[in-house]
Amino acid sequence: MKTLRLPGRVGSLAAIGDYIIQAAAKARLDEQAAYGLRLAVDEIATNAIVHGYQKIGQIGELVLRAEQTVTTLIVVLEDTSPPYDPRQTPPPDFGDQELGERPSGGLGIYLARQGVDAYRYDCIGGTNRHTFMMNRTQ
Repeated sequence: MKTLRLPGRVGSLAAIGDYIIQAAAKARLDEQAAYGLRLAVDEIATNAIVHGYQKIGQIGELVLRAEQTVTTLIVVLEDTSPPYDPRQTPPPDFGDQELGERPSGGLGIYLARQGVDAYRYDCIGGTNRHTFMMNRTQ
């Protein structure tokens, strides 16, 4: 698929979601896999926008590309917000707390990482690169 370049703003999330839906359909992912991928990419993109660009008062760019092999759909999301490796965020431990009593933070990253078959993070020359991989059943 063609590379998608968007401003690092919350308003770009709808276009990112549409891109992921198209990539998942083209790769013939089932509905559950497509949903998991969309959730994962949306969460990481949202974090880059809100906790990266907005936090430092900058507008950056998000670059998204998808490619497929015989066995895998690979989606790469890049941004130039401050480096942050989501793999370093521990899974949430809510114990027996009620929903309203739970601390905020960490759940989205946990769900993102659980929603894909493989996830990789690299910081290359000041660019955050998030690679999401989904196994194709065909």
